[in-house]
Parts: sequence; C-alpha cells; structure tokens
Amino acid sequence: MRRDNQSSVSEFLLLGLPIQPEQQDVCFALFLGMYLTTVLGNLLIILLIRLDSRLHTPMYFFLSHLAFTDISFSSVTAPKMLMNMYTQDQSISYAGCISQVYFFLFWGDLDSLLLTSMAYDRYVAICHPLHYTTIMSQSLCVLLVIVSWVQSCASALLHTLLLARLSFCGDNTLPHFFCDLSTLLKLSSSDTTVNELLILTVGVVVITLPFICILVSYGCIGATILKVPSTKGICKALSTCGSHLCVVSLYYGAIIGLYFFPSSNNSNDKDVIVAVLYTLVTPMLNPFIYSLRNRDMKGALGIILSRGTCSPQ
Repeated sequence: MRRDNQSSVSEFLLLGLPIQPEQQDVCFALFLGMYLTTVLGNLLIILLIRLDSRLHTPMYFFLSHLAFTDISFSSVTAPKMLMNMYTQDQSISYAGCISQVYFFLFWGDLDSLLLTSMAYDRYVAICHPLHYTTIMSQSLCVLLVIVSWVQSCASALLHTLLLARLSFCGDNTLPHFFCDLSTLLKLSSSDTTVNELLILTVGVVVITLPFICILVSYGCIGATILKVPSTKGICKALSTCGSHLCVVSLYYGAIIGLYFFPSSNNSNDKDVIVAVLYTLVTPMLNPFIYSLRNRDMKGALGIILSRGTCSPQ
C-alpha cells in the first residue's frame, strides 16, 4: 500500500531509554546481560523438553513454543536498542521501523494466545483428569498452536498495512527505544481514527478475551480444588499452575499498567520503563520461574547435567 503523496520521512530517531549519559555504559552491560540470559535460558528450556521424553506432554509442548516466542519477542527490540546505545546512532529506517512494529505485535500477540492455551491445558488436567489424555490430544495441541500463529500473523499484518498508509511529515523523533505503534500514531500527520479503532477491536480479540479465558480457567480450577479441600490437592494444584500463574501475572500486569494507567501527556518515561518490563524482564524471568518452581524441569536438568559429568572422557 502506498502512503499519501506528501513529503514523508525516510527514517525515525529513537530517543531510547530515559537514562543519563554517564549511565549508558552500565545500562548497556545490564541490558546485554538480560538479553543473553533471555536467549540462553529459553534455549535451555527448549533443549530440556526436546531431550527428556518425560517432558513430551501438552503442557511442555506449549512451554517450548512459549520459550521460542520469548526469544523472538525480545530479539525484535533488544538488539537494535543495544546497537543504538553502543554506536550512539539513534536512527532507524522507515522500512525497519514498520518491520519492527509487525514483528513486535506478532510475537506479543502469540505470547498472549499461548498463555491462554496453557491455561486451558491446566484446566483440563485438574478439572477433568480422567479425560485429560483424550481431550488434550496431540492433534488438538498442534491445532491450538497453529490457530495462535495464524491469528497473531493476521492481527499484526492488519496493523502494519494500515500503518503503512499513514504519512509522517516534519518531526521524526520517537520518545521510545523501539517503534511503538501508539507512539507512531501520535507522530503521524494523517487521520488515525481507523488505526485506533483497529487497536481497540483487535486488542479485545488477542488480549482481553484470552485474559478472560485465563481467569475463567483458573476460576474453575479454584472451584474444583475447593470441592476437595485437602492440603495435598492444593499443593498439587500449586505445583502444576504456580509457574504459569507467575508468568501470566507478569505479562498481563505490565499490559494493565501500561494501558489502563497511562502516563501523562508530558511524560513518556513510565511507558518506556513498562515496555522494558514486558520486552526484556518478563522473557528473562520465565526460564527461572519454570525451572525453579517446576519439579519436572529441575529433574530433567539434573539428569542432563549428570549425563554430562558422567560421560567418558
């Protein structure tokens, strides 16, 4: 799609994080460490699930896809942010900016939908344990993942195509460390009514409805546990759902903080900090949450390490 026939910018300037110049080196080292931890930690989860046959279950099938999504989600913004901090070059091309918007929305939406699939898996496991194997078949798991990918792709593509129709004349400075969709709409010189309407509509489909489904799933899980109020039952539910609940709280907590409690018009610092939380911090913490709170993951890691230390030289 062609943009309006007006003089449009060929690149944008990313102001980056709200940090002082003397703190640049420390922040660069910190965020580089966080990004490497995200990549290596989530790769470790994928590797453990692949190598340990005991982890070839629906829950870990979804978890492996979530780990890959977290790596990709962080990789959309972190490398460019780190390169800008290192080179002091804040520019990003128009095509690069539009591409970043697409992949950011794609992986972000996919994250939400995969968390919903994992919540449904936990619901079936606890509320319908006798039918778990029948309901959560391999074909259903693959179907849920495919639907999540297709829906995320369609959502991101709609936003990107409408964004590409807008004109950006004059000011090309983005008060952010990546090309955020809402920030770009504020910068556009075109009418953004359709774009804003699409954000509300698609946001309901890929964020609000999945979040409601997760709440309903855990409501049913809680009701099931209360029917048999035993300490053993509560501990079992916490062991199977605790990790997922932590990740859901981090992911949706950041989104709620950003969109339901927006910063004032003259301050964008809080939005940038919250964006760091859900693009870097949450994906980095996920491997620790699933490895430290999950007995199966710790067992698989122990077996792999023992094989490595006991292997012949």
